[in-house]
Amino acid sequence: LNSANNGMNGNGVHHVSVRAHVSVNPAKLKSHRQRWNVRPSEMSKKTLNPIRAIVDGMKLTPNPEKPMIALSIGDPTVFGNLPTDDTVLQAMKEAIDSHKYNGYAPSVGYQKSREAVSNFYSCPEAPLEGKDVILTSGCSQAIELAISVLCNPGDNILVPRPGFSLYKTLAVSMGIQVKHYNLLPEKSWEIDLQHLESLIDDKTACLIVNNPSNPCGSVFTKDHQHKILAVASRNCIPILVDEIYGDMVFPGCDFQPLAPLSSDVPILSCGGLAKRWLVPGWRMGWILIHDRNDIFGTGIREGLIKLSQRILGPCTVVQGALESILNDTPPEFYQGTISFLKSNSEICFSELSTVPGLNPVMPTGAMYIMVGIEMEHFPDFQNDVEFTERLVTEQSVFCLPATAFEYPNFFRIVVTVPEEMMIEACIRIREFCARHYRPRSQDSHELDQ
Repeated sequence: LNSANNGMNGNGVHHVSVRAHVSVNPAKLKSHRQRWNVRPSEMSKKTLNPIRAIVDGMKLTPNPEKPMIALSIGDPTVFGNLPTDDTVLQAMKEAIDSHKYNGYAPSVGYQKSREAVSNFYSCPEAPLEGKDVILTSGCSQAIELAISVLCNPGDNILVPRPGFSLYKTLAVSMGIQVKHYNLLPEKSWEIDLQHLESLIDDKTACLIVNNPSNPCGSVFTKDHQHKILAVASRNCIPILVDEIYGDMVFPGCDFQPLAPLSSDVPILSCGGLAKRWLVPGWRMGWILIHDRNDIFGTGIREGLIKLSQRILGPCTVVQGALESILNDTPPEFYQGTISFLKSNSEICFSELSTVPGLNPVMPTGAMYIMVGIEMEHFPDFQNDVEFTERLVTEQSVFCLPATAFEYPNFFRIVVTVPEEMMIEACIRIREFCARHYRPRSQDSHELDQ
């Protein structure tokens, strides 16, 4: 019988024929919702960016007599003084002109582009093939996919404090608990390994390591990374390592990727073009799957492939340019960037380390410097948020309060600004501190004696 005639659809579901039962009001068969009630999802309500929450709550009214200097934005392109290399732009132009990259790519990326990344990062201690690379829409999506594939709601992850706020934003929105392990400013922001290990329990699904660090600008030694791996190995915890600032380290300092040092700990390494190639808006990131002992097995790989299908992969034009970007960018371009960052960091450190009440920690990589505030010497302010808020009001200099990174009484400076702006900003910060600094009572007694 035809299903239209017998009231059955192709799935064997019975349809009520209104004509057969004229007395039944069709509206009664629907739900009894009487009014509109469209609400945001629980996931959207649990999604909170701590930086936005803090900055949006600040009263930021610059001094109209002083031009604004924003040392708050982790985007190296903002001031126009750090353009990407011409070879990078040329690779993009050629990708567009080829007309080959206007359609959909596989959700994990073109095989040729994945192989370009695997060839670039492969080494004898941690060999990579194209199948070990998932291309993503920026490093932030790489981090999201890595957390999503390793963790279930109710699990917990270990993240650095101070640390990049996105880890918490993503985890909390997915119902994953965040446990913060401490970094030690007196040890150039090394991990407090004892504290780290004390946080691990049977619900710990992954350890996030960020090296070089945002917001600290620190770079871990090989020895320290071996100790981190030992903690993960003892407790059978996989590592998500965020190496977006990989190789952005100052001359005289070495960056050592984590995966080649691991003998047994499986690692998802997240990276991208954003920072080293100075094109954060191009949204090209990747996950490198390091699993030499087959601990992840096929499950994690297949999980990443499935998760990548949610947005069908990153921009195809950038994928088309990727091989040339990685292989043809001259070493002088990278060297020029890190020399500039080191010079600006040294200017900032030397200027602020002689300001009473401030304790900058000299970075060795990335684009940031963290500055401690001796709050007891600044009674006009209750915390780092008020301190940085008034710095804008009085001096038109905006630094990000480190409360945004779960680390009160510090602020973060981005060192990508032009040199003359960096010098001017330091002069204004010094002036601001001189106005508000108060010696403690015991200090003044010592001075009297």
